Amino acid sequence: MKTRKTFGEWEGDLMIFERAQGKMNVASLVERKTRFAVLFRNNDRSSTHFMNKLMGVMEPLPQPARRSITFDRGFEFREWRKLKPGIGTEAWFCDPQAPW
Repeated sequence: MKTRKTFGEWEGDLMIFERAQGKMNVASLVERKTRFAVLFRNNDRSSTHFMNKLMGVMEPLPQPARRSITFDRGFEFREWRKLKPGIGTEAWFCDPQAPW
């Protein structure tokens, strides 16, 4: 289990709205130590689009501020392998039976 001692470890999630609202959704990134939150609008549910948007949001931060991101098991995170070569950020996933 990761502790909250190290700065730069994030939790990522996607809030998907009902289909009547279209493909729009909102992504949240919360830094574990400081609880600093970043929210960004995402206009597509595809994993490729989501990861590109996430990297664009995180890339301006210095490398120590974006060490890792932990995701749940949502389909929108299946392009996670782009993070390390793209912005130098490790990706982790929650235990399916214990997403907290």
